[in-house]
Amino acid sequence: MESVHIPPQEQARGGSTIAVYLSLFLVVLAFFILLVTISSVEQVKSNAVMDSLTSTFASVMPPSTDLTPFAAKEGDVIAGQVFQEEVTGIFATLLRVAKVEVVQPGRLMRVLIPADSLFHVGEARIREARYELLDRIVAAVSARPPGLRFDVEFLIGTSAAPAEPVPEGQTLEIARAGTFAREMHGRGAPLDSLAVALRPGDAESVVIRFYVRTVEETRLRFRLLEEQAQEGLASDVPPDPAAAQPQ
Repeated sequence: MESVHIPPQEQARGGSTIAVYLSLFLVVLAFFILLVTISSVEQVKSNAVMDSLTSTFASVMPPSTDLTPFAAKEGDVIAGQVFQEEVTGIFATLLRVAKVEVVQPGRLMRVLIPADSLFHVGEARIREARYELLDRIVAAVSARPPGLRFDVEFLIGTSAAPAEPVPEGQTLEIARAGTFAREMHGRGAPLDSLAVALRPGDAESVVIRFYVRTVEETRLRFRLLEEQAQEGLASDVPPDPAAAQPQ
């Protein structure tokens, strides 16, 4: 049986091809090793994503699977900052005339909006182009992790002076506040996270405050309000004249 003779040129060509492929694989491997080395894991965003997935698929999980409390590497303030960044991005994208101010990082932010950019001029109807804005606000507020609350406070200016009482009857400002509350609730905003009110000042402007609170902080706040209300009711009750007479 005759053996096949391979010319030296073909042997050298085959060996060089293998070496090139091996070199490319090593370069790719070194590139990914470099990426892993210089990358850093953002634990806050990772926890937020995991908590969101856990809450979304809670209905298909076994009953023994419990939601774990949200824990950020540097506390709930970092989680609040992530929420504030999301809200800032919403207004920067969909309503550029809005003025966004971070009053307390991770705790409180304020958005100032011209009323006519949110509502039709002289009406209480919200502009159709702003429905996407409301939907994204509802999505951001509803994605609160366990242990935290994202609250929205809608304040619309009224032409009344600070010392004057709240206007009676159905004014345009009251109608707009009611419309905002109904639209937000109809789109799925949690009722316990939404509040609307009138404020003295420019009737052509709207202020939306976004609060980040812990559940325990909210409980203490409502307990304090209840105690203040009970003390106010007790002070309004006139004293019993018979009780003041000596026996």
